[in-house]
Amino acid sequence: MLNISDNKINILSLNKYDTVKNLANRPHYKILNKIIAIVSIAAFFALFLPWTQNIAGIGSVTTLKPNQRPLSIQSVISGRLEKWYVQEGDFVKKGDTIVFISEIKEDYMDPNLVQNTKNQMDAKQQSLESYESKVETLVTQIDAIEQEKVLKLEQAQNKIKQSYLKIKSDSMDLVAVRTQLRIANTQYNRSVELNKEGLKPLTDIEEKRLKLQEVEAKIITQENKFLTTKNELVNSKVEIGRIKAEYAEKSSKANSDKFTALSNQFDTDAQVNKLKNQYANYSIRNGMYYIKASQDGYVNRALQSGIGETIKEGTPIATIMPSKYDIAVETFVNPIDLPLIHKGEKVRVWFDGWPTIIFSGWPDISYGTFGGEIVAIENFISDNGKYRVLIAPDKDEAKWPSQLSIGAGAQTIALLENVPVWFEMWRTLNGFPPNYYKSNMQSKTDKK
Repeated sequence: MLNISDNKINILSLNKYDTVKNLANRPHYKILNKIIAIVSIAAFFALFLPWTQNIAGIGSVTTLKPNQRPLSIQSVISGRLEKWYVQEGDFVKKGDTIVFISEIKEDYMDPNLVQNTKNQMDAKQQSLESYESKVETLVTQIDAIEQEKVLKLEQAQNKIKQSYLKIKSDSMDLVAVRTQLRIANTQYNRSVELNKEGLKPLTDIEEKRLKLQEVEAKIITQENKFLTTKNELVNSKVEIGRIKAEYAEKSSKANSDKFTALSNQFDTDAQVNKLKNQYANYSIRNGMYYIKASQDGYVNRALQSGIGETIKEGTPIATIMPSKYDIAVETFVNPIDLPLIHKGEKVRVWFDGWPTIIFSGWPDISYGTFGGEIVAIENFISDNGKYRVLIAPDKDEAKWPSQLSIGAGAQTIALLENVPVWFEMWRTLNGFPPNYYKSNMQSKTDKK
């Protein structure tokens, strides 16, 4: 302060009081100082104690397999609720009837729809068998036509051969007749000359002339016979063409009838298959009027109520909780921690409502936690911005409580590396992620 004024300020001294003098001599101040010093030294050494890094997650109890989780019973077809066979809380076995619904579509309201469809199918089946018989008959007819054609052609070929032989025989006869004509003509001329010389009588000339005329008539007949035989040969060749044309027409007509029957057969077969499909669909649809339980379990809730309500295809009717299931825990971790988690790693789990004492950095001294093992890691981020991890009970540790129910809350800790406490405090203050590492199982696999 500036000494502006001449007035002096008397500073009050407390040392003249006995109470103040005795304060410094009290023994508990020394004890407090020793405690502070010991605590400070202990806190300093505690900074070098091992700390287990971990990844915490919050989730809930679920089942290990999808088919063991609560499921909803749905109606495959639309209909109207007619009768309930169960109530909430009932235990049902696989195949037990839950509810009965009636038909509301006009295409399926005929009570004899299945039987009528079956009758139509049987009638078409008989028609199909008739077409099959007709095709077989036409095939037999075609074979008979082909065989008859072969025989007819063989007969015509034989006739041609006969004609060739007959022509040859007639030609030889014609040559013989012509030879006889020359001889008769020579004998007649010789008789005429001998008659002129007076050596032969006139009667002999007349005989030779008569014989010559007979031979001339005979040669005309033989030539006519020869030409007739040639004409028969031509007719036989023409007959072969006619036979081929005739039986080709018969065979074509039979084949046309066969293909027409085959076309009708295939068309009828398609109709039969269509009717079979309809019959099967109608039979299956009749069984869908009774909605049944798909597995053993308990009826949790009836989602549809009352009688006479109309429901559509795929409408949930009731939910069933399976009676037998393998319990598991689904938890969610931050994306920054996802690379640190691997399938098969050990996890500590504790459940809501179960007495626990948790020391996250010292899991060995925690109480009320249970061992778990990671069995699945979701590769796509969930709606909450985290990744889903599925944890199953560790078979090497104590069993999880049997009192747990599906949907109960759970918390998890995935154990990582052991680091000093001061390092963990420094990492947390700076917002760094835990140390990246590979699990022992993955390291062994990499070595192999």
